[in-house]
Amino acid sequence: MDEEHFSALFAAQFPDVWRFARRRTTSETDADDITAETFAVAWRRRDDIPGADARLWLFGVARRILANHRREGVRRDRLHLRLVSIDRPPEAYEDAEPSPQGLWSALAALDEDDRELLLLRAWDSLGAGEIATLLDLTPAIVSSRLHKARLKLDRHLRNMDPRPALNERRRHA
Repeated sequence: MDEEHFSALFAAQFPDVWRFARRRTTSETDADDITAETFAVAWRRRDDIPGADARLWLFGVARRILANHRREGVRRDRLHLRLVSIDRPPEAYEDAEPSPQGLWSALAALDEDDRELLLLRAWDSLGAGEIATLLDLTPAIVSSRLHKARLKLDRHLRNMDPRPALNERRRHA
């Protein structure tokens, strides 16, 4: 892929890749960094970019970069906790979990794979076939996992509902 074609790909796909990254990061700056890194990888591997599935290919690159950033963040957080715990007893961290509320808390309660499937479907408007391509799975597996993830999300939402009578009606419906 020559520079002109890459520039056209960049212009066409940048907004989608940035939104993909933004929905999975805590700030616009982080989304900027993930997007820049994604296109840096794309430039280095421009001959590997598939013509028809360039968007999915870029999403795959962004997912791997996000996973690397998360792992780095977890390592950094663990180190920080170790350093802070030198001055404070470990009991100070027992109640660090916030109480769950709303959809965001329910999503956070899901494991990362379930949450990612739901976000790819809802936020990125990818179909089961596209998600299957992105994650290197079969569409049947993606459909099954999406169904199970939706059930888990629903269960978390029901358990958080403060209105017991409504909860009871939902369980029996």
